[in-house]
Amino acid sequence: MNKKELIEAIRNDLQLTVRETERFINSFVEQISKELEDGGEVRLVDFGTFKAVEKAARKGINPKTMKEIKIPAKKMPKFSPGKKLKERVNK
Repeated sequence: MNKKELIEAIRNDLQLTVRETERFINSFVEQISKELEDGGEVRLVDFGTFKAVEKAARKGINPKTMKEIKIPAKKMPKFSPGKKLKERVNK
């Protein structure tokens, strides 16, 4: 399912206009992104948790030159599914 299909499914379910539904989806994604950017997390009970995790700096190898390179530390978004979501997927 892509964004357009998600908007259509939510629009049909909630009887909203396409514009209202698209604004909702965009706001939802923006609010989660802002919270992760600030180092926080978003918990949606029974669905899952979005959070930012620190990835340590490490050494890697450039496959073209086979030379060692340094990969800097960075924050990465992570999603951990909740119990009910896991159960629903594994029916």
